[in-house]
Amino acid sequence: MTSQLKTLLLLALLTGLMLLLGQAAGGKTGLVIALVLALVINFVSYWYSDKIVLSMYKAQELKPSDAPWLHAIVAELAKNAGIPKPRICVIPQDAPNAFATGRNPENAVVAVTRGIVHALSPEELRGVLAHEIAHIAGRDILIQSVAAVLGAAIMSIAHMLQWGALFGLGRRDNDEGGGGGLSALALAIIAPIAAMLIQMAISRSREFLADETGARLSGRPLDLANALARLDAASRQIPLEGSPVAENLFIVNPFAGAGFANLFSTHPPMAERINRLRELARRGGYRP
Repeated sequence: MTSQLKTLLLLALLTGLMLLLGQAAGGKTGLVIALVLALVINFVSYWYSDKIVLSMYKAQELKPSDAPWLHAIVAELAKNAGIPKPRICVIPQDAPNAFATGRNPENAVVAVTRGIVHALSPEELRGVLAHEIAHIAGRDILIQSVAAVLGAAIMSIAHMLQWGALFGLGRRDNDEGGGGGLSALALAIIAPIAAMLIQMAISRSREFLADETGARLSGRPLDLANALARLDAASRQIPLEGSPVAENLFIVNPFAGAGFANLFSTHPPMAERINRLRELARRGGYRP
């Protein structure tokens, strides 16, 4: 089974979770409403997932005149990858991190936090940007962004269902096929965890691939390895402000300092990522 097919199946599982939540909340009527909502969310997230995710973190577009050196690095790496130069946005937060989003390379955006510019050396930042360009070139960004939007929807519906179950709402008789208060409450608790696990399955293999491709684009695997080590340590000291539903987009887990979120991290172990990059450098063909 190809990686793309596996990813589509996982996205279908996320949609299925929404349908289960709808049925638990309102029986057959709730199922129909959830189906319509899922179709709308999938359509909207395809066309507008980048705008939705960027708005979650109040990202603002950075003009070439604002940081010509940063635009020059992104333009060089995009040329190496054979894709159009993406737009650049800045997230007004001190937590150092970055992600890419958009439905295709022609509509891609690289977002960096304010803090990453101060936390990394220019060489390390170039390594991070190469990783994000690799996501764009590999067309990971649409899948990751859609998964983030679906995850956010599941989280919101689950929260509403939790309150409804607690107050006796959402009960339906057997003919309607709805869940009782206890079963609806259980599903409302389990569904967000399941959504995080699905996002984790989608994201982890793609992070390894983006690390390797980014290292090849920049020609300096150790710069990215050093950047990952710095970002991982910084994220434990300065967690990002915002919802964890989009953590799969970031280069490192932005909520590593938050214990519960870290249990279901969408990112592979940092030590393994760094070791793979160091091994890539040891195999030769790259500047140290």
